[in-house]
Amino acid sequence: MTKETTPKFAPINTICLMILAASAATWVLVYTKTVLMPFIIALFIWMLGNSSATWLNRKWKVPYHVGIILNFVVFMAVITLLASFISGSIESFVSGAGIYTERLNDSLNWILAQASQYHININAQFVTETLNKLPIFNMVKSVGGLIVSLFTNIILITLFVIFMFMGNASSEKPALVGKLQKQISFYLFVKIAVSILAAVCTWIVLTTVKTELATMLAVLTFVLNFIPNIGPLIATVAPLPVLFLQYGFDWQMLLVLALLTAVHFVIGNILETRWLGKGMNLHPLVVIASLIFWALVWGIMGALLAVPMTAIIKMIFEQHETTQPIARLLGGGSSSK
Repeated sequence: MTKETTPKFAPINTICLMILAASAATWVLVYTKTVLMPFIIALFIWMLGNSSATWLNRKWKVPYHVGIILNFVVFMAVITLLASFISGSIESFVSGAGIYTERLNDSLNWILAQASQYHININAQFVTETLNKLPIFNMVKSVGGLIVSLFTNIILITLFVIFMFMGNASSEKPALVGKLQKQISFYLFVKIAVSILAAVCTWIVLTTVKTELATMLAVLTFVLNFIPNIGPLIATVAPLPVLFLQYGFDWQMLLVLALLTAVHFVIGNILETRWLGKGMNLHPLVVIASLIFWALVWGIMGALLAVPMTAIIKMIFEQHETTQPIARLLGGGSSSK
């Protein structure tokens, strides 16, 4: 009896074990977030640096270790510049709090005047009190604090990167490690390139109309561009509140909205699609689901890392016969070879 029933319930047992393993893994991800998240970021930096140094060695005969040092210097220089630009933008914005409050009140009076012309009754006192309670400047500070908190992890990330490069063996890597590094590095290179392009175009558009916080909004565009679908949409509308405080509902806001929409459409739907091709071979619904999952587990940084993390899991699942159906499901039924 036991021999006949055991094969019958084997798939159910396997599914239950996989659910338990997934639940345990999720708990570990949440519990070890403080250390594991910097480690994953360092791992991606190591992949980029290793691929870049290897390319420099093959293309220009630059010694591998020299290439690693060059990549590390560039990385630290970029982080330092971003930190100085963002801190300066936040200080400038907060120092002008009184001016922005006056502009907000003027804009509110204009809206109330327009509403009265169309016989729309609005409780001006209630609206004014509600707007005054909005923690606008605290929100700006919190965004800056989030970025600063990322920079505080740079020391830990840097230590991880150093140890990874020190432990990099000169012998050939296992096939799975080589495949992971190649695909993830290619994805990150393309995403970084298109994100820089989107940030530069955003900065040019905002600077053209003399938008305050243009540099900070450009950096925010660079970061948000790593979040599939939702990120570019948020980056498009993010400058509108700042423009509204500066100019009110004027042509500058409409011009910036139109130009940024065109920028993200061209970069996201034409350039990125052409350069990235099929990307990480993940189904669009899987991308959205992974975005929600990693955002719940690791917050905003989890949303930024959602696609490469899910792609790594998919490629690992492809190596084992038991988990290959899950890998095919993540790819939308297609198998990558």
